[in-house]
Amino acid sequence: MQIQWFPGHMAKTRRLITDSLKLVDVVVELLDARLPLSSRNPEIDRIVGKKPRVVVLNKSDIADPSANEKWLSFFEKKGICCILADSLSGKGLKNLDAAIEKVLADKFAREKEKGMMRRAVKMLIVGIPNVGKSSFINRLSGRAAAKTGDRPGVTTAKQWIRVMGKYELLDTPGILWPKFDDAWVGRRIAFTGGIKDEIMDIEELAFLLIGFLRKNYPDLLISRFKLENEDIESCDDFELLELIGKKRGCIVSGGNIDTLRAANLILDDFRAAKIGRITLELP
Repeated sequence: MQIQWFPGHMAKTRRLITDSLKLVDVVVELLDARLPLSSRNPEIDRIVGKKPRVVVLNKSDIADPSANEKWLSFFEKKGICCILADSLSGKGLKNLDAAIEKVLADKFAREKEKGMMRRAVKMLIVGIPNVGKSSFINRLSGRAAAKTGDRPGVTTAKQWIRVMGKYELLDTPGILWPKFDDAWVGRRIAFTGGIKDEIMDIEELAFLLIGFLRKNYPDLLISRFKLENEDIESCDDFELLELIGKKRGCIVSGGNIDTLRAANLILDDFRAAKIGRITLELP
């Protein structure tokens, strides 16, 4: 499955981010903790350049805990200030203040030396669609300041949000990039709902996910869908999709399995973390 998706507003967003950099002190880049590299737009490095940056591994509460620690270590070794967070509950966001102090330490020291009063830090919030930017902003601001949704494309224009005089946040629409050089990057993003399901082959996407789970998280797959070890060993990925559909009652006339319904069920369970805490890639 080859996935390419670059709507016209994505190019506009790229220009918007470039134009906005001169207005802010720091860039806060949100990544999905379940796929930190695949959810990291390679163009952001080029666009942001040397502007101070903090990486937030969002949705860490539904990622594999052991993998979270590996990814923290990975970014720290690269000299990138990184924190784990869950925007929905607010867990981990208290570490954002320390991270901002760290990356802007030189700026704050210069301003203090000049006798300047500390002003609100201006942040540019960036990330691919569906990574949780709006939930992150709403949690920081304590109100529904930005639109949220479980689908890509909810934020469609630049907007400033003030946070109790401490921060001023500039939200931008999610931005993907024109071409996925690695097919699995697009697939991982699609697993999490970062690419619209309407343009996907849902059944193929589901059995690709099943293939990943049976190899890396077989116990979680067995537990959630009431499978047997023998099923994992003897069935191929599409047969597992059919078996799961049968067990969940996805039956149509003639006793056939509604594999599309079963596929949507599996993807929904994964995205809601009902299968378990899963990370799709490791450093």
